[in-house]
Amino acid sequence: MLDQDLLLRAYRALRSALPGAELFYAMKANPHDAVVAPLAADGCGFEVASTAELELAARHGVPPERIISSNSVKTIDLLRRARALGVDRFAFDSEDELQKIGRFAPGARVYCRVVVDNSGSDWPLSRKFGVPAGDAVPMLLDAAALGLRPHGLSFHVGSQCRDVASWRRAIETCAAIWQDAARAGLRLEALNLGGGFPVRHLRETPSWNAIGTEIGAAVAELLPPGVRLVVEPGRAIVGGAAVLVTSVIGKARRGDERWIYLDAGVFNGLMEAVGGLGYELRTERDGPTSRQVVAGPTCDSMDVIATEVELPELEVGDRVYVMNAGAYTLSYASRFNGFAPPELHLLPGVALPR
Repeated sequence: MLDQDLLLRAYRALRSALPGAELFYAMKANPHDAVVAPLAADGCGFEVASTAELELAARHGVPPERIISSNSVKTIDLLRRARALGVDRFAFDSEDELQKIGRFAPGARVYCRVVVDNSGSDWPLSRKFGVPAGDAVPMLLDAAALGLRPHGLSFHVGSQCRDVASWRRAIETCAAIWQDAARAGLRLEALNLGGGFPVRHLRETPSWNAIGTEIGAAVAELLPPGVRLVVEPGRAIVGGAAVLVTSVIGKARRGDERWIYLDAGVFNGLMEAVGGLGYELRTERDGPTSRQVVAGPTCDSMDVIATEVELPELEVGDRVYVMNAGAYTLSYASRFNGFAPPELHLLPGVALPR
């Protein structure tokens, strides 16, 4: 169940917490039309990683200046189609990617993704993406030599970052690169702060206002005036706007463990549970609780959502509500074992169990 009012409320709250920054919704978090349409109408920008995401933004009338691509490995098709539509801002983190952008999106603006500390996040991203700080300026100079326009730097502190100081440390890293770039004759324009703004699940999270205050202070202190700030929230915008409604399809006792099985699991909506994300689960039943293992419906032993959840005694057919499940549920879901992905329903104002 998706509440578009909550979706827009989160977008506007982030915009308020990050004054002066351009917001580009990371479409990978949830690319459903019901998510994209209200954000597009409210003036949000979009970050796309594929041709399909690009075409979706275009279908909703998003102008090219409100579209960027920060996936540091892009297909040739995406580059060609983006340039045909007038989109001209792309991330890179390798010489090979620069060569590809130079060939298929000549004259584009490019920003170098830099490795930063991800230790404050629940879901680190630094191994697969980014270049060491010392490599950024030489690669930006190479970009200029290819006829591309060195536009700036980008980073990502990791998904579900709960350490406010992570953004300051990342900005400190980028500020040093910025100074080196200026000495090398490069005039950078933009700093892309990526995403990582957390949504409440089972662990305490800092407020977006606290994060925005830290970012604003670091930028004012460490970077020259007029730097263009870009952010790419995905989970933060859509995560809290939806609840996944599941039903109990089975129960079992295995040794000392009590198990319940739901009609949705890691393969058809809750893949992030495999990476350690703990979802808050609610039911409509009262009464004493016990520690239970919650699993999905497939025949794969990996399909376990949580191993120690306090729940009341449930029966087959009872509903279990997975809270704050708007992000990465639809986009990760498959049809493994023939179990269908969740369907999206717009039900604003529905009362949920507490």
